[in-house]
Amino acid sequence: MSPEWTELIGYVASALIVLSLLMSSVFRLRVINLVGAAVFTAYGGLIGSIPVVVTNGAIVLIDIYYLVRMARDRAQGAYFEVVAVQADSPLLERFLHFHREDLRRFQPEFDGLRAEHLAWMVLRDGVAVGAVLARVDGEVATIDLDYVTPAHRDQRAGTRFYTTPGLFSEHGVRTLRTTASVAGHRRYLHDMGFTPTGTDVLQRAAP
Repeated sequence: MSPEWTELIGYVASALIVLSLLMSSVFRLRVINLVGAAVFTAYGGLIGSIPVVVTNGAIVLIDIYYLVRMARDRAQGAYFEVVAVQADSPLLERFLHFHREDLRRFQPEFDGLRAEHLAWMVLRDGVAVGAVLARVDGEVATIDLDYVTPAHRDQRAGTRFYTTPGLFSEHGVRTLRTTASVAGHRRYLHDMGFTPTGTDVLQRAAP
């Protein structure tokens, strides 16, 4: 291979590593970093640099380990934990306040925490990464907020929440209803089993 092509491979590898560090999602960071490290490993072989090969080969193995762990935890339903909290929980209030700008982008219709909200927090390794708020009226629960931080948004926390038994049945809820004015949030709700019933209104059966 010509020196020019070899150098180009090095630049591509560098660009991928830098790109991976710009990802807010842990999963995407690992995937892109893995590809970048693999390309760097190939580059190291082309230029005959054992340190480059060994270092980036090790990074490839580390990324694979964590990606496999993520996939295993998701398959076992252990990646996320759902914990009921009081609506006046200081931790919940702080979480919502800290992520308020991101909340406004994805769920602009959310108008704030209420005393009557049922509240759950989504945890990863004991750390809060999401929150769900709902108001109950008879057999219908209105989901006012279903939010997960960008770092964990593509790990399908909603699947864990909406397949956890007893979250709503103990309150006599049979139907979940919510609204979504942002296309990305509507797509997520569709994946979670919600179907449109009107303008920006979706619903599904309670788990």
